[in-house]
Amino acid sequence: MKITSRLRQAVIVLGLAGIGFSACAQIDINRVTGPGGEKPILLSLSGLSGEAAQVLQFDLYVQGFAFTDAEAAQYLIAGSSNGDLQVRVTDRFNKSTLLAKAYSGASLRCQAHKFCDDFLAALDRKGIGQTKIAFKAANGRDSEIYIADFDGYNAQAATKDGALVAAPCWVPGRLALYYTSYKLNHADIFYHDLATGARKTFARYGGSNMSPAVSPDGGKVAMILSKDGWIDLYVANADGGDLKRLTKSPQDESSPCWSPDGQWICFAAKEREHRALCKVPATGGPLQTIPTGGLPSPTEPDWSPDGKLIAFTVQYRDFQIAVVPAGGGTAATLVEGEDPSWSPNSRTLIFTRRQGGQNVLSLLDVPTKQVKDVPRISGSSNSQPSWAK
Repeated sequence: MKITSRLRQAVIVLGLAGIGFSACAQIDINRVTGPGGEKPILLSLSGLSGEAAQVLQFDLYVQGFAFTDAEAAQYLIAGSSNGDLQVRVTDRFNKSTLLAKAYSGASLRCQAHKFCDDFLAALDRKGIGQTKIAFKAANGRDSEIYIADFDGYNAQAATKDGALVAAPCWVPGRLALYYTSYKLNHADIFYHDLATGARKTFARYGGSNMSPAVSPDGGKVAMILSKDGWIDLYVANADGGDLKRLTKSPQDESSPCWSPDGQWICFAAKEREHRALCKVPATGGPLQTIPTGGLPSPTEPDWSPDGKLIAFTVQYRDFQIAVVPAGGGTAATLVEGEDPSWSPNSRTLIFTRRQGGQNVLSLLDVPTKQVKDVPRISGSSNSQPSWAK
């Protein structure tokens, strides 16, 4: 955003009058605020070391912060982690205490995650420190669905199918997943309640049953089926009933996702050998194309929980992660990778990238383009992440 000459004059007048402008409150007239254009907020850290410091630095880096010395930082974080965690945050600009709190009763790692969430809440932002992810971990021809903390720690196998699995999708607000498995020698969609261990077949029609996507209220499931000969988008109730076909095309549809209000389903469509992002009313109706600013072959869309952006994969040279306004328009490519999934804060993405012949999961802070890799399950290739909402 540029500041006009008239606004600049107003700033000067107010500054001369001594109203509300300090030496610290400088205005960067050339600052870009679009995806990938923001500068990180600077922090300093003292008194914390080891695991607590590592968790804190990781969590905040992938949410738009960076660490520097106390003379350059906006927020000063000081504390101790001898057993339990004690932390104080000071705003250096106005010399006020933003947060002062002691944490106990959980592992030091959990305490550090909780502090990061509390710090962001003090800034009127939503943290991700206590969120979960699901993903596919492949070892040879077989794979399983794993769940973990958002940073990859405490990973546990959610399935023991001993077969090819794909596309885990969380049920919003519940410890439950839909996913595709070849356990029965056929591409079927299963529902898996992680709290009880109960599992049932959700879709096992003739042809392939792929890419489940649960509505924000948990009441509907969109999916890609080839039961009628074409690869089309369908929607059903969460119990599998009232199946409805939403598209009818000789071209392939793939990768459905829901708008946060549950009114639309976005997906990748293939027309005349070219892919485009489209959306269709969840109750059925005409398709609408979502323009992506000329970026070629967009696929794997995911709608941000705040409704503002759609992240997707661009099949251009190497795969690239891009975002576009939900209504379409100018898209921005951010980083090399594929399979993006939004965090609940609508700011951070988890995605897949190639490293040394294997797939790894990485976290991307969209406004600053800061990236951190997630620890990989030993010996496996990790991909197709889904962030619990």
